[in-house]
Amino acid sequence: MKPVYGLQLVQSQRLSLTPELRQAITVLQMNVLELTEFIKAEAEANPLLEVTDESRDEPLPEPSELTIEEYLASAGEGAYYARYPKSNLSRGDYLTPAYERHVTSRPDLRNYLLSQLGLMRLTKREYEASEYVVGSIDNNGYLVASDEDIAEASGFSSGLIGRTVEIVRTLEPLGIGARSLRECLMIQAKARKVSPFALLVIERHLEDLGAGRYKKIAKEHGVPLREVLDARDVVLSLDPKPGSRFSPDNPVYVVPDVMVERDEDRVVVHYNDKAIPSIRWNTYYIRILKSGDLEARAYLQDRLQKARSVMNSIEQRRVTVLRVMECLVRRQDRFFKEGMAQLQPLTLREVASELSVHESTVSRSTSNKHISTPFGTFPCRVFFSPRVQAYGKDLSQHTVKMRIQEMTESEDPQNPLSDQDIADGLSQSGIKIARRTVAKYRATLGIQPSGRRRRL
Repeated sequence: MKPVYGLQLVQSQRLSLTPELRQAITVLQMNVLELTEFIKAEAEANPLLEVTDESRDEPLPEPSELTIEEYLASAGEGAYYARYPKSNLSRGDYLTPAYERHVTSRPDLRNYLLSQLGLMRLTKREYEASEYVVGSIDNNGYLVASDEDIAEASGFSSGLIGRTVEIVRTLEPLGIGARSLRECLMIQAKARKVSPFALLVIERHLEDLGAGRYKKIAKEHGVPLREVLDARDVVLSLDPKPGSRFSPDNPVYVVPDVMVERDEDRVVVHYNDKAIPSIRWNTYYIRILKSGDLEARAYLQDRLQKARSVMNSIEQRRVTVLRVMECLVRRQDRFFKEGMAQLQPLTLREVASELSVHESTVSRSTSNKHISTPFGTFPCRVFFSPRVQAYGKDLSQHTVKMRIQEMTESEDPQNPLSDQDIADGLSQSGIKIARRTVAKYRATLGIQPSGRRRRL
């Protein structure tokens, strides 16, 4: 039989990320400080844009709705600003508070590590095991317990604990989870891909470096002294205590992305637009673009398209972040009226479902961002918490952890509460969780086991 050749039309679908979409995603996950730097950098690179501290009551028409000629005509000698509609609520000085209102403690090391783990593709068992590992890391970032000790305390196998230790060591800050100075430096050096000789010096000659025996190292390996000194400089650039930067004694200043205030019985959300630079058209180049110089127009029209893309990304960030935060505030209404004890269980999936967006959009809208409340300034991630059954209703995991912390703070120091004692105490209050779960929560809070808390 003779084969038959022909053409066949096949229809298929695939997702493609355009440069504009990539930029919008990148801008969405920026915090206020990162966005500010981004805007300034774009204004420096694009002659059509400039940054201004001025304000404008009414925004110019949306670029996508106009032709280039109409758009420029509407701009005239004025400016286009990333659109920030005014609230119908009188805000007074709320959006220009003293920065003392936004002083916060440096993020807790354990919570910082757990937030990174939450973004990784881990199984439930891997995540639970990693919580125990993180709970065994001291304030300098070192793992103070062996795999076997962690396995015995957690009930997981030593093999699983060993694997999760390696996962934790991939987190920021680099060097976290090491059990010795040499191991800590090696983790950082390998990640930075330093020279093989520098790795060798860390592995075999830390003591010689500390004693200044550079010629000895050079002679042993037959290398110039300069190479040893270069390796020394590499070692000195590494952090011997990667966890110390998270000390609660070192306050840092943060700029909140949104601000929440109470207006009688209402809770009102404001986008912190005053912290973000406004962008406008450079009137000089607008006049050139309107001129008859075809070569200049061709160049500037390309710049115009990129400028519009930047402005659209900033506007999309504003809309998305504000929408997500308004949903978050609605769901956590009791917290914003009564405080941390009233924090309700909430997940990224629930917010995403309510807003009909992907979970990753909610994650990017809240990651590395802060919210100013009447009770202080908090990372947005604080308001997400898994459910725990108690009193015939759901409680947030944060609420249960607060109860555990209160119980350990009020315990008899000579006879501290065991994990089972805490579980029994919670059970009497209607919070039924296993001893193992108590141990996990205690570890994430940085509370030592009862044997180590005992004071004679």
